[in-house]
Amino acid sequence: MGWGGPGGGPMGGFGGARASAAAGLPFAGIPSELAAKADDILATEPDHPDPAVAFHHAMADADRAPFTLRSFLGAHRAALVGALVLVVVETLAQQAGPLLTQRGIDDGIVPGDVAVLVAVGVAYLVSVLVSMGASAVRVRFTGRLGERLTYELRLRVFAHLQRLSLDFYTDEKAGRIMTRMTSDIDALTQLFQDGLVNLAVQFGTLVIITVVLVSMSPTLALLTIAVVVPVLGVMTVWFRRASDRGFVTVRDRIADVLADLSESLSGIRVITAHNRRRHNVVAHDNVLGAHLDANRTTARISAIYGPGTEAVGIVGQALILLIGGSMVQAGTLSIGELTAFVLYLTAFFAPIQQLVQLYTTYQQGQAAVTKLRDLLGTTPSVAEAPDAEPLPPIEGAVDLEHVTFGYGDHEAVLRDVSLHIDAGETFALVGPTGAGKSTIAKLVTRFYDPDAGAVRIDGHDLRHVTVTSLRSQLGVVPQEPFLFHGTIRDNLAFAAPDATDDDLLAACAAVGLDELVGRLPDGLDAPVHERGASLSSGERQLLALARALLARPRVLVLDEATSNLDLRSEATIERALDAVRQGRTAIVIAHRLATAQRADRIAVVEEGGISEIGTHAELVAAGGTYADLYATWTRHTTGGTD
Repeated sequence: MGWGGPGGGPMGGFGGARASAAAGLPFAGIPSELAAKADDILATEPDHPDPAVAFHHAMADADRAPFTLRSFLGAHRAALVGALVLVVVETLAQQAGPLLTQRGIDDGIVPGDVAVLVAVGVAYLVSVLVSMGASAVRVRFTGRLGERLTYELRLRVFAHLQRLSLDFYTDEKAGRIMTRMTSDIDALTQLFQDGLVNLAVQFGTLVIITVVLVSMSPTLALLTIAVVVPVLGVMTVWFRRASDRGFVTVRDRIADVLADLSESLSGIRVITAHNRRRHNVVAHDNVLGAHLDANRTTARISAIYGPGTEAVGIVGQALILLIGGSMVQAGTLSIGELTAFVLYLTAFFAPIQQLVQLYTTYQQGQAAVTKLRDLLGTTPSVAEAPDAEPLPPIEGAVDLEHVTFGYGDHEAVLRDVSLHIDAGETFALVGPTGAGKSTIAKLVTRFYDPDAGAVRIDGHDLRHVTVTSLRSQLGVVPQEPFLFHGTIRDNLAFAAPDATDDDLLAACAAVGLDELVGRLPDGLDAPVHERGASLSSGERQLLALARALLARPRVLVLDEATSNLDLRSEATIERALDAVRQGRTAIVIAHRLATAQRADRIAVVEEGGISEIGTHAELVAAGGTYADLYATWTRHTTGGTD
């Protein structure tokens, strides 16, 4: 579905929002009393052209390398160096205060030199202004950089999800996939915008203060390093190990929460029908309990480490005052130097406290990196070959040559199946549930690759042609059609974005959808809610069929496409298909034999192979499996049995 005109956003900005209100969508956009002001603001906005996004089915070499923070940030090395320069300037300006205080006490207050005090005061003011300016520029600069990094990461993850094969989505829960795009990237967003920069600020502060402390009083600095730093080091090592495990567990539990939520929302009708709402609340409570326990563990770790390091800092300050005071009395240290040393020591422990909090952010980000690395490291099982050639315009002859296939590690569904479908032929597949009919369709459309053998169209092995050139010549109507939130127009034109209104209306007429479109007040602009919930199952199937026909496929795959239609709608579809199938190859998977018997040939699929092939009349005369199926179907449709 396309985007609107200038102004950005779906449905063409504020005008689109008003149009969506007229279409009866749940959210109408800008309230009417604010529309005029909104339009005034919009008039001053620059145009936002569509982004230039390049998508390739094959993974780029850069995407094959394991995802790490270092590799991801490496492309923005120059911007990061600029941010680091701003951090250094900001840190130096911030830490000038105690040193100026020492000069003011020793060279101004003690000797009573007012000029020195004024000079120190001016210098202090300048350092504050420089710090404020550098901080403001740094926050703006790093904020924009962080948003850019987040944008690139979201686009990279989404593009990779588009690239992955169907088996990935079969094996992985939708909620866990959503976690990668939401909470995991949110954790990295916080790290990009605040964590890494603040980490540099606090680490730089720590280094500068250490250098100043050593130069100011090596004795007191050595005492600090010998007594305080080892204790803090031991506590930090413990915190790192404990938090590493804790935050990975937290990310896993977040994924469990979202997975359970997604499944419950998707199955709300079944839950309601079977009166399982209370049971689901209890089950979700258990999932949330595990999430709560994981967060409590990390909170407990932080609660021990934070106050513990603060207590160590207070003890260190007490020792410095005691020993430093003795040195002042002995004349080996000035009162200004002791004051500056204590101020710097306070500032020395402040970054450590900040680093504790930042390490928590860093650990959350690292846990997210681990999850994203696993996702981005997943390679498509149906990959486009590096030397793949575009598939030329096809006639539509389909061949399965000694094909064997099974889903994952399960037993093979198809075993040594060979099949030829002539170009322009309507070919039906019938047989018991689970025999492999839909699997054959999935192999022809290259949703999966065979474990052995080959699938060819017009003699071209599907593994050696580009995915785009193949899919652009195929049309698929699944048993359970999926419709997107938007309008009828959006859903019809999904596979043919350049289709005109006349094309759309012709496709609707071909499948018998024109009556529905005609009686809707908004016609093609009538809203379609998420998953097509505003339409009946038959209407959804008709719309999906029209969408497939609009793409003008050379090979049309109908996976029980009439299963959700009443007899009248089925008859309409059958008449439409008779016209549409002319000159095209049609592969029909059908339980209703009324659909199968209209095919040029029929294959019976059972026990992982093809047991019978022929016309309807030939198979009935043969007296085999198809004849039994036809006899049973005839008795049911004529009312011979219940």
